[in-house]
Amino acid sequence: MKHKIYVVGIGPGAEEMMTKEAESVLKMSDTIIGYEVYLKLLPEAFRGKELLSTPMKQEKERCLLCFEKAKSGKTVSLVCSGDAGIYGLAGLMYEMGEAYPDCEIMVVSGVTAAAGGAALLGAPINHDFCAISLSDLLTPWETIERRLLSAAEGDFAIVLYNPSSRKRKDYLKRACEILLTKIEKERPAGYVENIGRTDTKIEICTLGELKERTVNMFTTVFIGNSRTEVINGKLITRRGYEL
Repeated sequence: MKHKIYVVGIGPGAEEMMTKEAESVLKMSDTIIGYEVYLKLLPEAFRGKELLSTPMKQEKERCLLCFEKAKSGKTVSLVCSGDAGIYGLAGLMYEMGEAYPDCEIMVVSGVTAAAGGAALLGAPINHDFCAISLSDLLTPWETIERRLLSAAEGDFAIVLYNPSSRKRKDYLKRACEILLTKIEKERPAGYVENIGRTDTKIEICTLGELKERTVNMFTTVFIGNSRTEVINGKLITRRGYEL
């Protein structure tokens, strides 16, 4: 019988935005492993479990801990914010899992920031869209720049993950400058900080204004396509219905 490891997307942070499947899996887990910030977002009901964490940039060590705990007989869940398969650790777990044929990995989906933030802004990704992370920790900036230009040329609505951090304070500005070579400065845009938490901040602006805004690593940014409008204070991307 294989040892089961669940890789669980816990959503943006609010308990009511966690799926029932995720909640059920965490309830039956003996050990919950994750980045410390994500463990703190767990509802009180799970605080009595064995909670283990590793610091940022120690993702491989965190995954290794999952396999070690599972082999010891524990039912293990590795938690990620949002969806575990969207900028999460699901892929890394499968890659490392090749060395652990006696372990079975099961991914439990969650509400990603693109979906949670879009709902608060209105319907900014109501048509074709793409998600781009501005973190160059694992992806060269040249690749990120090429993807930004391609998204603009393809007239996609764009979701930007990881737009800023202490070491990348100007990355959102740099991204906007790249997009402004292809997109007009009046293009509707917006961003949501701390999606689904008590201090949620929602802003709608233009791409030109966005370039001068200061955001943090808990912010998700949305830039509309050529058919995006602000309607009754909401960011809406039209699909093309005849009205």
